Amino acid sequence: MTDGPAAAGDAADRVRFDRDGLVPAVVQDASSGRVLTLAYMNRESLQKTLETGETWFWSRSRQELWHKGATSGNTQAVRAVLLDCDQDAVVVRVDPAGPACHTGARDCFGDALLGDDAATFAAIGDLVAVIADRAAAADPESSYTARLLAKGIDTVCKKVGEEATEVVLAAKGAEHDQAVYESADLLYHLAVLWQAVGVRPDEVAAELARRHTPAPADT
Repeated sequence: MTDGPAAAGDAADRVRFDRDGLVPAVVQDASSGRVLTLAYMNRESLQKTLETGETWFWSRSRQELWHKGATSGNTQAVRAVLLDCDQDAVVVRVDPAGPACHTGARDCFGDALLGDDAATFAAIGDLVAVIADRAAAADPESSYTARLLAKGIDTVCKKVGEEATEVVLAAKGAEHDQAVYESADLLYHLAVLWQAVGVRPDEVAAELARRHTPAPADT
C-alpha cells in the first residue's frame, strides 16, 4: 500500500499509541460499509498492514502478531487506512476474502444489546457479494441470478426497467408494503446489472458523495 518500509514508518509516526503501545483498529468492509471487527495494532502490525496491503494485528491474549487469514484463508485486502482526528484510532477499509469472525460469521457484531443488526446500506453490499458468487460459480439451471446474467445485458436491462415500473405503479397506488417489496426487487436487479457491467457499489456511493460535496465558493 505504501512506497516501502520507510513510508510505512513515517505513517506510523503520526499515530498516538496508548501506554501499551497499541491503537484500536476498526475494520470496515470497503464496499458495504459494514463494520467487521474491532482489533488492535501495535507499530509493527500497522507497518506490516501498510507495507503488505493485508491486515495484521496484535493479539492481546496471545501477545503476538497475527496476520488475518493466515490459517483460515479469510484474508483482508486493504483499500485504505484512516487516522482519526485525535490520532489515537484507525479505520481500516478492506475487501474481505471470507468471514471476519472466528465463528464463521461475516462480522463480529451479531449479538444485539439494543435494536437489531440491520445495516441499511450494508445489506446492498452483502447482496452484491452474493450475486458475484452466483456469477462466478452457480449453475444457470439452478440459480436465477446466473441464468439472468447468462442471457446477456439486454435481458438484465429489460428486467431493471420492468421492476422500476412496478415501483412506480405501487407508489402511484399508495401501496406502501408493495412499494417496499417492489423496491427490493428493483435493487436486486440493479445489483445484477452492476455485476454485468462491472460497477461496484462503492463507486456509486463515491459519485453520490461527490454530488453532495458543496462546490468551492468563488473568490
